[in-house]
Amino acid sequence: MSRQRLQKLLAAAGVCSRRRAEELMLQGRILVNGVRAKPGDQADPALDRIEVNGKPLPAKASSCTLLLHKPRGVHSTCHDPMGRPTVLDLLPPDIARGKGLHPVGRLDAFSHGALLLSNDGNVTLSLTHPRYNHPKRYLVWVEGNPSPQVLERWRKGVPMDDIASRSVFVAMKQQEKRRCLLELEMKEGRHR
Repeated sequence: MSRQRLQKLLAAAGVCSRRRAEELMLQGRILVNGVRAKPGDQADPALDRIEVNGKPLPAKASSCTLLLHKPRGVHSTCHDPMGRPTVLDLLPPDIARGKGLHPVGRLDAFSHGALLLSNDGNVTLSLTHPRYNHPKRYLVWVEGNPSPQVLERWRKGVPMDDIASRSVFVAMKQQEKRRCLLELEMKEGRHR
């Protein structure tokens, strides 16, 4: 095997996501040949001793990707310091903790819907990194009934935090007296 970035090795072994691996390195919890690792470091698991929290890096986990329906009130994370329910709490313990699964993307706590969980860093990267330009489709209830002109303005993109959003697909799916159901398709991820 050749040298690879530690973040990639940790994700491939099912230890954590690449982003979480960087956090662990900054906390001094990853060692390579007894030396504290830092983000960007590389290693060869066939030649180097890689330790996570004092334990040897486990052999690469078999790839596992699950599709989960995330209900409202559950957080799209592996651990919540405030003790709130997480997506891993919805799984049997042997699967939740034994496979190194992490959410692929996010749905906020107030949202529900399909969410992938994976221990395969390549799957996570290819589905979440902006360079791959994957569309995300949502059904959203909106208070009121926007006019066709407002919907057209939204399609062209709206300023968010002083930066114009990319254009989006918007279609009216259902109208009621005080609200409507919109279908949105976006190719960028911003908080709400």
